[in-house]
Amino acid sequence: MFNRHLHTFLAESIDATPAVALLGPRQVGKTTLALEVARTRPSLYLDLESERDRAKLDQAELYLSDHLDKLVILDEVHRAPGLFMVLRGLIDQARRAGKRSGQYLLLGSASLDLLKQSGESLAGRISYLELGPLDLLEVGSAQFDALWVRGGFPDSLQASSAARSLRWRQDFIRTYLERDVPQFGPRIAAQSLRLLWTMLAHQQGGMLNTTQLGRNLGVDVKTVNSYIHLLTDLLLVRRLLPWHANLGKRLVKTPKLYVRDSGLVHALLDLGDKESVLSHPVVGASWEGYCIENLLACAPPQVQPYFYRSSGGAEVDLLLQWPGGDLWAIEIKRSLAPKLERGFHEACTDLKPVRKVLVYPGLESYPMGHDVQAMPLAQLCAELFHF
Repeated sequence: MFNRHLHTFLAESIDATPAVALLGPRQVGKTTLALEVARTRPSLYLDLESERDRAKLDQAELYLSDHLDKLVILDEVHRAPGLFMVLRGLIDQARRAGKRSGQYLLLGSASLDLLKQSGESLAGRISYLELGPLDLLEVGSAQFDALWVRGGFPDSLQASSAARSLRWRQDFIRTYLERDVPQFGPRIAAQSLRLLWTMLAHQQGGMLNTTQLGRNLGVDVKTVNSYIHLLTDLLLVRRLLPWHANLGKRLVKTPKLYVRDSGLVHALLDLGDKESVLSHPVVGASWEGYCIENLLACAPPQVQPYFYRSSGGAEVDLLLQWPGGDLWAIEIKRSLAPKLERGFHEACTDLKPVRKVLVYPGLESYPMGHDVQAMPLAQLCAELFHF
């Protein structure tokens, strides 16, 4: 059992709002976390992938009315979209009786349908939290390389061997393509989506080029965009948006795409161990994506991530915008003797960030000049988490 950062925040959210939606990919630990929080209060767990539990909700309003005194956990709630109108009525009924929080915890493997349905029916009654794969602070620095190579899905990280971990991730990918994706939209050919997912792994951290992707897949740009939106809404791919400001410069306006879990990047490329990863051209981009996901997992939720790139070559890998407008410029290098390029300094001249950090795989923090601090990933994660 890993100590998840979200544990305390989830409990606080349940105590503050009638309903909480906990979103995240399959097998990331949502059910485990939900049951752990439920230990502290009267609760009822229903798995909507179970025919027996779905049958209990044939008369959902009647059944749930008998359990207004409990926290009701509805797992894979997207399988019963008709529930949302029922929950709205029951929440309002409980409010009139004086109970204003702690009624429903909704678990979902995707954001798209769940957000749409709950947004239509539970506005003002629900809060949203996202649980991602394990991050470096949750597993500890001793597993730094294992977390990068195997990714943050608990079963993959804890597998007894590198081969078993790779097999788990490949089965995970196959299950998503063949069983889970068809639940969330029009029928998509599993082979086409897998090919796109693999292309994105090869181009990890690259600029989105829908025309080229469409040409490679043999489909039109609209179809490519729908596939990418689906993978993004399934919380498997991140679109990192470019920073825009009136700086008098021509800025890149195309987003970058990252497969969010580094272990899935490696599984899509059939890289089973660290040696295989180190010998593959994706190594630098994989490590960059790994760092970005860990930093964003540890940053406060109100921090907004971007990257910065101008037509003149000024560039920052990760730009964090804090409430109030302060910027942190973060460069990522996989080298024990990292050097900053001119593009980073030019970007900092444009942006005037309050913090300039270079993340590298070493163990010590040290100043590099020009107000730049070289820092290990774990140290910057901890600083963001405790900010």
